Amino acid sequence: MSVEQRSYETNNGSLPYLFSPVSDNAKQPAPLVLFLHGGRDRGTDLNVLLKWGLPRFVDLSDSLPYVFAAPQIPAEQTWADRADDVLALLDELIASQPVDPARVILAGFSLGSAGIWHVAALHPNRFAGLVPVSGRVPKTLGESELAALKDIPVQIFQGGQDKNLPIEDTENFVERLRKVGGKVDLTVLPEGDHFIADEVYSDPKLQQWLVSLSRRNTALVV
Repeated sequence: MSVEQRSYETNNGSLPYLFSPVSDNAKQPAPLVLFLHGGRDRGTDLNVLLKWGLPRFVDLSDSLPYVFAAPQIPAEQTWADRADDVLALLDELIASQPVDPARVILAGFSLGSAGIWHVAALHPNRFAGLVPVSGRVPKTLGESELAALKDIPVQIFQGGQDKNLPIEDTENFVERLRKVGGKVDLTVLPEGDHFIADEVYSDPKLQQWLVSLSRRNTALVV
């Protein structure tokens, strides 16, 4: 389906983003999947995001049962720098699109995964699910922030051959999150390196999981 290129004006300047509406035959408010890209996709050209991962999957799909948005930050910034703007964009999409605010999922790759942990820890009641792929967890995330995330189902994906990210660090974090009652699943792709996004986001089970979630019912599993 055709992905639109848009821009949202914030107090910190414009925030360009990719946008794809829900399929035309949707009769009820739809989930929203908000995607935060990795470090190498920063810049001023939204076409870069369409080359791979979740934006590419959305662009190549005939129709999808969720609204999709993927903002882009400049080369020198991190998602922590624009967290307030991401939330402002989310509010704009909820106000202007047929989006169910109880069914907002944050997905992120690499730098974007660190971003979704940061945003979700600040606003845990805004999100129905998290999908971090090939991403570090911010070291500033303490036990109180982890406890705030315990009611958000999480699917973590990592390549077994990822040279940028020790699997032990991810496993230790998963254990910490589970100890505070977190609903988290870790999927390791044994032969995968850091760049596993195409394989992860195109998986039918994950796509089904994205639309199964709601803050009104957090007991749903894949």
